Amino acid sequence: MRTNFMNKQNQNIPQLRFPEFYREWETSRLGEVSTINPTTNKLPEKFIYIDLESVDNGELTKEVVVLKNEAPSRAQRVVEKDDILFQMVRPYQKNNLYFDRDGDYVASTGYAQIKSKQSARYIYQYLHLQKFVDEVIERCTGTSYPAINSKDLAKICICYPTLPEQQKIASFFTAIDQKITQLKQKKDLLEHYKKGVMQKIFNQQIRFKDDKRQEFPKWEKKKIKDLVEIKYGKDQKQILCENGKYPILGTGGEMGRTNDFHTDKPSVLIGRKGTIDKPRYMDTPFWTVDTLFYTNVFANTNPKWLYYKFGTINWYLYNEASGVPSLSSSTIYIIPINLPTLPEQTKIANFLSAIDDKINHTQMQIEKAELWKKGLLQKMFV
Repeated sequence: MRTNFMNKQNQNIPQLRFPEFYREWETSRLGEVSTINPTTNKLPEKFIYIDLESVDNGELTKEVVVLKNEAPSRAQRVVEKDDILFQMVRPYQKNNLYFDRDGDYVASTGYAQIKSKQSARYIYQYLHLQKFVDEVIERCTGTSYPAINSKDLAKICICYPTLPEQQKIASFFTAIDQKITQLKQKKDLLEHYKKGVMQKIFNQQIRFKDDKRQEFPKWEKKKIKDLVEIKYGKDQKQILCENGKYPILGTGGEMGRTNDFHTDKPSVLIGRKGTIDKPRYMDTPFWTVDTLFYTNVFANTNPKWLYYKFGTINWYLYNEASGVPSLSSSTIYIIPINLPTLPEQTKIANFLSAIDDKINHTQMQIEKAELWKKGLLQKMFV
């Protein structure tokens, strides 16, 4: 690729472009280079309905077959190949779709249906530029569900090069999107595998052997009170420190920083109120507020093993409130646990941690690829 040093005479030239292209880009309104919401064709007798929940990050993740006489009133846009579906309500990037399938599909009127007169894939990528989204936000109306109408959408200006350059740009970004999709699929498969293997491990369908290839002893029947001491979090107001070394944790995640901590030993955290079904493992110092229990783990228990075990418990079976979900330490203490020997716990924890490492590495690859794409979008478009 070639880097251009832009000046006032060449405002319509991107910072980065393929070396064989030199012409300045043109500018037109979106409604001039595409048809938005064309006259709806007659609905097929049976079709797949695309609503705003059917799409996630550019992928059609849910396909629901609907009969014409049972269709929702918003099912009005008969979709064809190379159509772009642009979400009219926030968020304007997450649920957009480039449609490239065969079959009968109908989209919700929550989407603007865009039929491009240029390269459709190029226009699709352009709609994800932050400057385009900013233009949409400026024109949206409403308070509860801010939205843009199709007439205002059509007025937004876009820049575009010759068709061959559009197609090359589109192919380049489509390849990046495909790589990101493959990474997300890999992560999904790893998470599915982990879930399945955890179930078999804790049901003892899968057993590990010791270092001499011998069977480990049978698991003992215990209760959580035999494994940990449950500790209450405390109010954070007196210990808040903007640049503190340690996190202050609640059920929703980090709430601030502090230089104080409850414990510097590995611990498993359990929601006391609110989000009670997402245990968390910490092996560095932390502080918890009063909606989040933490634990002092006894010597007979590997903390990481306990974290994975807690991930298999249906905590809502022990919910004690009719409103906001709530747990008590007395209820948690009597939950039955089958406890392997400490060496087998360690083997289980190490095995599952290795899967988590692969999941986390894949997530880092996804984030890196998305950040790379975001930077290229800024440099390769005008």
